[in-house]
Amino acid sequence: MIVYSYSQARQNLSTLLNRAKEEGQVMIKRKDGSTFILKPVYEQSSPLDVQGLDTGISRKEIIEIQREIRSE
Repeated sequence: MIVYSYSQARQNLSTLLNRAKEEGQVMIKRKDGSTFILKPVYEQSSPLDVQGLDTGISRKEIIEIQREIRSE
C-alpha cells in the first residue's frame, strides 16, 4: 500500500480516490506523524431488492388469482 503525504493527497485527490477504489484503501500521513486510511464505501443493497415487472395485470386481478389459489 502506498502512503501519501497530506500535500500529495491534496494535489492528487482524484488519483488517490481511484487508487483507493482499486486497492481497497490508501494511507495519508501528516507531518506530525498521524496516519489516516481512506477507504471507499460500497452501497449495500438487500438481495430482496428486485426490480418490478410490468405484467399487465391489475392489482385487483392479482388479488383474485391469489384468492383462487388459497381456496383450492
